[in-house]
Amino acid sequence: MTKTRKKWIYFSALAGVVALLPLLVKGGYYLLILNIIAINGLVVLGLNLLIGFAGQISLGHAAFFGMGAYFSAIFTAMYNTPPWPTLLGVMIFTAVVAFVLGIPTLRLAGHYLVMATLGFNIILYILMVQMEHWTGGPSGFAGIPPLHLGSLPIQGDLSCYWLLWTFFLLVFFVSLNLVDSRVGRALRAIHENELVANALGINTERYKVVIFAISAAYASLAGSLYAHYLSFISPKTFDIFYSVQIVTMVVVGGIGNLWGGLLGAAVLTALPEILHAMRDYALLLYGLILMGVLVFFPEGLLPGLVKLVGRGRLVNGNEN
Repeated sequence: MTKTRKKWIYFSALAGVVALLPLLVKGGYYLLILNIIAINGLVVLGLNLLIGFAGQISLGHAAFFGMGAYFSAIFTAMYNTPPWPTLLGVMIFTAVVAFVLGIPTLRLAGHYLVMATLGFNIILYILMVQMEHWTGGPSGFAGIPPLHLGSLPIQGDLSCYWLLWTFFLLVFFVSLNLVDSRVGRALRAIHENELVANALGINTERYKVVIFAISAAYASLAGSLYAHYLSFISPKTFDIFYSVQIVTMVVVGGIGNLWGGLLGAAVLTALPEILHAMRDYALLLYGLILMGVLVFFPEGLLPGLVKLVGRGRLVNGNEN
């Protein structure tokens, strides 16, 4: 079986699971968790393209997530602009901001790049808190209108489930094609050795800036969908800790593995809810689980599990 055919079989299986889950999951609470997984999954997809394929680490993606949420909220709630064109316009604007920010920032390397993106996140967070007239300040921004399909508002966990996962699958489809394209091969070359990539004629600076802008657009889309889904946002959601959480999802799932990123988003979104029943020990257990994953599966949870299953099959084959 060819790699391309196997990839689309897996994608079709994922789409099938997404279609069946609402039939198996009962209750709005579990649908809410699945919806947040889809939103986090969109941000993780973009960040995984940046970290796993271009080799650039960002601690500023919570800012792009917040830009999507707040700009969509402000324009649709305060100025009554149509939600869908607003969402698209905010995505483009965020990508342009990231492109301009990336031109000087992505010339930095190592911890300098991390600090630069971290500083951008902090600045945006301060603006969200201080610009109370537009953002609502620390109290948050309420009354965000829902998205509409024709004249019908998309409200409720089940309706939003179909919307959010449809967007996720579309973006996932685009990302899978992107990493297998000429652009994806160029990004892998940059990740492996930037000097060699330059010598081969790859415009490394342009590729890094463009993928940074694309990853920011993914985060902006997720932020807009988040705002219209919950109809309330506050600055706390978009602080530096969310940026760290998203990077952790990429690392736990598997850097450079888009399927692993989805698994990381699912595990780290659902895990706090699962541990909520043991609230006295939840933080300790959360830390131990993360540490266990990173120690026993340093390449990521999904690649590690695949290797583990492969070894098991090999052992069984030898015994037979």
